[in-house]
Amino acid sequence: MRGARHARWAVGAAAAALLAAACAGGGGGGSSPGVLSSSWGDPQNPLEPSNTNEVQGGKVLDMVFRGLKRYNPRTGAAENMLADRIETSDARHFTITVKDGWTFSNGEPVTARSFVDAWNYGASLRNNQKNAYFFGYIEGYDKVHPDTGAQSADTLSGLRATGTRTFTVTLNQKFSTFPDTLGYAAFSPLPRTFFDNHAAWVKKPVGNGPYRINSYTRGFMMSLRKWDGYPGPDKAQNNGVDLKVYTDTNTAYTDLLAGNLDLVDDVPAPQLKYVKADLDGRYINAPAGIIQTLAFPYYDPKWARPGTAKVRTGLSMAINRDQITRTIFHGTRTPATDWTSPVLGVDGGFKAGLCGAACTYNPTQARKLVQEGGGLPGGQVKIAYNADTGSHREWANAVCNSINNALGNDRACVGNPVGTFADFRNQISGHKMQGPFRAGWQMDYPLIQNFLQPLYYTNASSNDGKWSDKDFDRLVDRANAESDKARAVRLFQQAEGVLRDNMAAIPLWYQNGSAGYAQRLSHVALNPFSVPVYNEIKVG
Repeated sequence: MRGARHARWAVGAAAAALLAAACAGGGGGGSSPGVLSSSWGDPQNPLEPSNTNEVQGGKVLDMVFRGLKRYNPRTGAAENMLADRIETSDARHFTITVKDGWTFSNGEPVTARSFVDAWNYGASLRNNQKNAYFFGYIEGYDKVHPDTGAQSADTLSGLRATGTRTFTVTLNQKFSTFPDTLGYAAFSPLPRTFFDNHAAWVKKPVGNGPYRINSYTRGFMMSLRKWDGYPGPDKAQNNGVDLKVYTDTNTAYTDLLAGNLDLVDDVPAPQLKYVKADLDGRYINAPAGIIQTLAFPYYDPKWARPGTAKVRTGLSMAINRDQITRTIFHGTRTPATDWTSPVLGVDGGFKAGLCGAACTYNPTQARKLVQEGGGLPGGQVKIAYNADTGSHREWANAVCNSINNALGNDRACVGNPVGTFADFRNQISGHKMQGPFRAGWQMDYPLIQNFLQPLYYTNASSNDGKWSDKDFDRLVDRANAESDKARAVRLFQQAEGVLRDNMAAIPLWYQNGSAGYAQRLSHVALNPFSVPVYNEIKVG
């Protein structure tokens, strides 16, 4: 999932349709009783589960929807939520039984058809959903979402409701960890009103999670309120959450200190040296499944010409990760040595040092490789980033300073700020990048596959730079088909070796989740995705 991070979201009339009247009340001290206020950023798109692949929209979906699985907020393990059973004998044919007694917040029962219809909608080419790729392993995807030509089917042939609470899924190849992916928001169920009155649903989405959307004014606030009829075990421990839009994390932090905001989930880099003293124990710094990288626009001939792999590797070796993470991020980042996250653990696929010398600061070798690769495309690299969240200006300038010093040219690299995250993502989605760009990734689910396939597989959903390599694709396919987890992990790591040899993207650092909160809150925690566990927070 793209980060505001995971990650992972031009907004026109469709997004405007999501707007509703502003809710009265504001942040801490101004909200309704039992309601907390939290910093936020506008999502890129309306909140359709299969069309949301970035963090800000993902936060809302995590409060409004529950799927077949849910990732444990402490361990990240995929645990059954609406799934009563997911059965298979061959890792290709699955029978899924949905728990009884679940409803959407409008009273409609959640059935097998709620999932089947939602997945067919998400996969369909004519619906143009950003997460369509996640349904690509289901048989018939090539007919409902062909790479070229017209769509020739409306539904996935491998997806069939067999009863009120049962449906079957047939994949086009073995995928042993398929059930573990089903906690991702794209696989959420949808009520009939989504299809029968789509325009009304988009204005005010209806889900089946512990919260309901009360109102949303773009650029100001989204108000969510506890759904008293929620049947799940993870009921909201507060009366609601007001997500307040900020275009500057420093402003959000100032509002927290002033008592105008209850929670910030991204402490800005300039405040990290003060945050412990400022908040007196109300600061969280926790490992998270997040990696920051620099991606490249391979659709631009300058970056696809022969020799640019050496240039990219040289740029990687020109970045002093140790110094940047130490001086700017004060222990909330760790220099990256592979393309995944330590949160996965060794058994889960993390392999420290896999990047090797290519991720080690070496100015001499950096200059040599850039020269051997034909020099910087266009004579200069401009690192694009969104300037509204995440302290990106500070680290992008630091990376450029490091590159300039290593290459002996004070104009070799400059920052290229884009005003808002939504505008930034729109430029990326429109393939308008002309140089390296920020590509933070927050895991969608805790599998090594999720750090590799969505980002680097040919035409994958979040392969924004359009990198493609047949060897990488082949290794990923083999890994997904492998029933033995250890062997699958080794194949994924071989695929990572292909990334390294081509420096498809430059890994920068692994990111901890950071948050600060007001005295009136308790039971505040971040999950392994660095998102606040909103339903557990108590107010007062």
